[in-house]
Amino acid sequence: MALIARLVVLVMLALCSSAAPGRALVDDIEGSMLERHERWKALHGRVYKDASEEKKRFNVFKENVKYIEQFNNKDVNHSYKLSVNELADLTNEEFKVTRNGYNGVLHLEDKLARVTSSSSFKYENVEEVPSTMDWRANGAVTPVKNQGQCGCCWAFSAVAATEGINKIKTGELISLSEQQLLDCTTSDITRGCHGGLMDDAFRFIISNQGLNTETNYPYNEAQGTCNAEMVSNHVVQITGYEDVPANNEAALLNAVANQPVSVALDGSGRQFQFYSSGVFTGYCGTQLTHAVTIVGYGVTDDGIKYWLAKNSWGTRWGESGYMRIQRDVDAEEGLCGLAKLASYPTA
Repeated sequence: MALIARLVVLVMLALCSSAAPGRALVDDIEGSMLERHERWKALHGRVYKDASEEKKRFNVFKENVKYIEQFNNKDVNHSYKLSVNELADLTNEEFKVTRNGYNGVLHLEDKLARVTSSSSFKYENVEEVPSTMDWRANGAVTPVKNQGQCGCCWAFSAVAATEGINKIKTGELISLSEQQLLDCTTSDITRGCHGGLMDDAFRFIISNQGLNTETNYPYNEAQGTCNAEMVSNHVVQITGYEDVPANNEAALLNAVANQPVSVALDGSGRQFQFYSSGVFTGYCGTQLTHAVTIVGYGVTDDGIKYWLAKNSWGTRWGESGYMRIQRDVDAEEGLCGLAKLASYPTA
């Protein structure tokens, strides 16, 4: 009996000793993740209201880091990478609520019918376009801006397109006011931080006979009361706007070859949330949730055609605030639906 007792003790000690390295490894990983979270918080200036929120955000951060690293380390030749950016402590649902703000889906069928039957497309008969285009190199693109947690991507997209055409027509690049559009543009579907349409923004600029500068009417990440005094200061004007024929990347190419163009796309996916570099070819749907501005196009050294999109999530997202997204895909609506509903101002 004594021998059996000694054997039992030895077995238990062996089991304990074999389990200890496993616990140590888990503790080490958890500790290292906590350190990464602390460094990430310091980098992005993130402060949580209490211990409960801190724990919740750490767990979200940990899951997102795992997803990003698994994607990047897969034995697959992806043309793009993901990164642990400033959105890494948000669930995908939280990300969609705060960063997506395109409401075109509410009247998608009516608008598609109108765009499809529209006879007004000034670039319809363009026969030749440059093989590559980057309106940044032509001085027609202002620095990347950041909409923050207000879902007004529609305003940033419309402003970038308006800044571009103004530079092309006048030779002067002026940073314009998203806040004026946010405060003053209203319709049955454009509701400030809760989403809107670029066409509504263009209509406001036309009816108001212009748009103020960002300096005079600065962005504050929330919808406010329309400032009547600032509204009357007409710095940049447009004469109208046109919709690009729907589901037609060739038509979109003709337009972008001549000016920056506002587009809607599906920017709700987790891979879109953490996009870092390369040509995005990943999974996305065609439900239009976000708005960006196409400011160019090109082809990579290995032959992947892409659109160059200016986003409004700051310079720490994507390629210093930009995304290259695959062009000329098999689907007529383009990758992520970006060819469904595109429009541009005229001046």
